[in-house]
Amino acid sequence: MPQPTPGPRPAPLLLLPDLGDLLRLHPQFNAGTVTELIAHLGAREVRWASSADADHPLRDALPAAGITIGDLPLPDWAWADAEHEQLLGFLTQYPQSRDRLRRAQAAEQTLAALVTAPLNPARVLSPAFLAEVEATRAEVRAALDEGPGTRWRQRRLDDLAARLDGQSGVTLVPLDDLPALLERLPGAALPDPAGFQPGETSRLRALADRAWQLRDEDDLNALLAALDRESGDRVTPRAELDAAAAGIHLAVGDLPGARGRLERAAHALTDGQPRSLAGLVLARLGQVRDALGDRELAQRTYRAVLALNHAPQVARDAAEDGLREAFALHLG
Repeated sequence: MPQPTPGPRPAPLLLLPDLGDLLRLHPQFNAGTVTELIAHLGAREVRWASSADADHPLRDALPAAGITIGDLPLPDWAWADAEHEQLLGFLTQYPQSRDRLRRAQAAEQTLAALVTAPLNPARVLSPAFLAEVEATRAEVRAALDEGPGTRWRQRRLDDLAARLDGQSGVTLVPLDDLPALLERLPGAALPDPAGFQPGETSRLRALADRAWQLRDEDDLNALLAALDRESGDRVTPRAELDAAAAGIHLAVGDLPGARGRLERAAHALTDGQPRSLAGLVLARLGQVRDALGDRELAQRTYRAVLALNHAPQVARDAAEDGLREAFALHLG
């Protein structure tokens, strides 16, 4: 009797590390880089098992790049955060507990140093780097004990692993959870970064991220010229580059220049662009119109922000503040 032909084997479960807002800091591992890496893996959909932050940079970048997000239903662990804070408050009251707190704080500082040092895909996906990350979690557990001291990490990871067991495809998980999840999921693996290099989407995203975070030592003319040379792409469209350039004009008190850039950005807004962009552009435009004395138009612009289906919290806060009191530019 002929043997049945086996069907195609399911794709393995690939766990992709998420850095959250820290993606905005890394020129070679930013939201654009992640979209390029996912495309390199041949995936068009990502399962989301990471931060619940609605303003996460990948919530903008992935759909803009044509990558579908499938949210993994997860329980709310806010109660564990609250228990953790209660424990820390309790431990600070006793001198004999302060050494434990110092050990945990040192581990957190080590983790912060690891994730803010220059990163690229090869580094982030290397077993050596992930072992360093996991060592900081083990040190926190040794200092504060499993339970409230770790925000019930083992219990949370067991639950997450159970939800991912038997799945395939690409799943986004918090970087500091990744090593422990790999231990719990024998069928899971890291993406292989061999042959992958960050490309133009990554470079353009890095430029925009940098322009949104001005520093005292920046050469503003050079940064402005760099923004003007680019035409933008789906992840970082020209409208965002103009909005970022407007921030440079504002930094030197050039309100008319900022208004021109923002109005051009507002006119270029279209469906399919990163969902946070409209709110960011219109909130800043309302502030500039306010600072130039056009109060009525500014108020209409603020209301447009609040009417959007999605506006990042920083934009909503700016719009609500602007409706209460006219915005004025104060240069330091």
